[in-house]
Amino acid sequence: MGAPLSRRHFLIAGLAVPATAAIASSAQAQVVTVDRHTIFTEAATAYGVPASVLAAVSYAQTRWQHHEGTPSASLGYGPMHLIDGAAAQEARARADKPETTTLDTLGDAASAAGASPEAVRTDPETNIRAGAALLAALQRAAGGPTGTSTDPGTWYSAVAAASGLPSSQGQLDFADETMRVIRTGATVELGDGSSLTLPPRAISSTDTQRAPLARRASQAAGERRPSGPIDAPTGLDVEWIPAPYEQYGPAPGDYGNHDLARRPAAPTITHIVIHDTEGYWKTVLDLVQDPTYVSWQYSLRSSDGHIAQHLVPGDVGWHAGNWYLNMHSIGLEHEGFAAQGAPWFSEPMYRTSATLVRYLARKYGIPMDRAHIIGHDQIPGVTTANIPGMHWDPGPFWDWEHYFELMGAPLNRGTATRPVKVGDVVRIVPGFVGNKQPVTGCEAGKPASCGDKDTNFVTLRRSPAADAPLVNDIGLHQKGQPASTEVSDISARATAGTEFVVAELAGDWTAIWYLGLKAWFHNPAARPTARVVVRPPKVARPKAGRATVPVYGRCYPEASAYTNPADVQPVLPLIYAVPAGQAYVVSDEAPPTDYYKAKTFSLATPGDHIDIVGKDPYVQVSLGHRVAFMRVADIDVD
Repeated sequence: MGAPLSRRHFLIAGLAVPATAAIASSAQAQVVTVDRHTIFTEAATAYGVPASVLAAVSYAQTRWQHHEGTPSASLGYGPMHLIDGAAAQEARARADKPETTTLDTLGDAASAAGASPEAVRTDPETNIRAGAALLAALQRAAGGPTGTSTDPGTWYSAVAAASGLPSSQGQLDFADETMRVIRTGATVELGDGSSLTLPPRAISSTDTQRAPLARRASQAAGERRPSGPIDAPTGLDVEWIPAPYEQYGPAPGDYGNHDLARRPAAPTITHIVIHDTEGYWKTVLDLVQDPTYVSWQYSLRSSDGHIAQHLVPGDVGWHAGNWYLNMHSIGLEHEGFAAQGAPWFSEPMYRTSATLVRYLARKYGIPMDRAHIIGHDQIPGVTTANIPGMHWDPGPFWDWEHYFELMGAPLNRGTATRPVKVGDVVRIVPGFVGNKQPVTGCEAGKPASCGDKDTNFVTLRRSPAADAPLVNDIGLHQKGQPASTEVSDISARATAGTEFVVAELAGDWTAIWYLGLKAWFHNPAARPTARVVVRPPKVARPKAGRATVPVYGRCYPEASAYTNPADVQPVLPLIYAVPAGQAYVVSDEAPPTDYYKAKTFSLATPGDHIDIVGKDPYVQVSLGHRVAFMRVADIDVD
């Protein structure tokens, strides 16, 4: 594994990765084999746990990250995500929340290791030792064999119980994932080019231990889940909590909170939109069941990845702030807050969300890329006036690279790290763990409140220098405000997985065409933050002879497509314009040109609930942080 690392060095670099830390004292990147590292081997030996089991449990819980001692939404601490059950119950009592079962894995682990709860919360090494002690205690209680050389498969029941998840389904999913990690191995790429890795191990069958837990999970799901048209893969913990389709006033349009449709027949389903709730689980469920509010298809709980489905994908939810994208998308709301990130964006939630999205993408023929599985922060305004009010969730702390790895569609697939040339198409892949970009204002009135968080983007500047001004978004800042590093200001961010055309090169800096501008980001050859797309997609340029061409936030039909002139929707360009000489990646060559008219509650209303299809073709492009559309009549595509 290369030169030995000091214990403290590994803890900082491997589990938190501050901006100034490197995983090795030399400039050369290293591969750290986690289950052979002193921190894990000493803890495993002390308590008779296979090091691979200990490392895999930590990976499945936190991907070996300490999060600087910050607890998760379920009050899980450290790289082993040990849950402070006593504090969780006290917090629920203070908030007057319903009583739920909480496992106190932190208290149990501290007792088993003879450590103080405070040390388990704050010191990563103590946290790992306590996790090992807990696993050993649970293994002995289950009558299983202990020892560092025991078969990892025999630890299935202990791993399930150590998860800290109160539900049988949650424990089952966690144990399955941990065993998968042991079988296949796991890797976390760090910001300096180094990596933490767990090699694959052979294990025995877990069927005998798994069967009773699976029966309990199935029984609990049957008891809890009301009947409903669940659309999800078998084995996911999903319940049906319907969003109401109700008329609440006398006017035909006084209804909510979604529209009935016949998707994917009409309209088609082309996108999946990732949101965060900006609210707590109970509040979110209350809102989606309010006919006067808005709706989305699925909600996901932070603590355990539990899913509630509210709409069948065939109906149109009101979630994106853009009717065209509502018509063509499925919305997933994840419990959490964009300005906080990791405490809420938990591993169980990432895993269940990725499993659900992979299923939906395959079922409805949605490309598994960052042009079709998008954040709410990529939804364009329908008009220029709407742009400043568009949302920015899930924000800079959502790990898109890990999310797509879980889907089986890693964002580096189809790319290479060869030297970049002008005209290349590059995909932004900066790595999440250790990617420290300037972000401020995570707490109101506190500019320095974001801490040292990992981020999912590269910062864009007007010239190739670290102190150059930020690229500005004239649509977001229509009153002349400058771009900023505020957590909600997405002006100068190129996010993981998005693709752009290279405009210029200068040393370790690369310029791309972005919002009609030339935007520079740091892209050193030794540690690239963007990779060349090997089989580049088509690109759109202004048609020959045109000085500039417009872009749009939706693909609405031409006026002649409407039978009723009163239904005609305006086709309005956005404030941005693409000048001659620039090029933008075409992420969809044939987005549907249509308008789904749904203005009244009754399906029997003549001329309503119809999909009006036009003939004026568009392409979808990666314009900047948000997607946009260009008319084929205005561009040359090559």
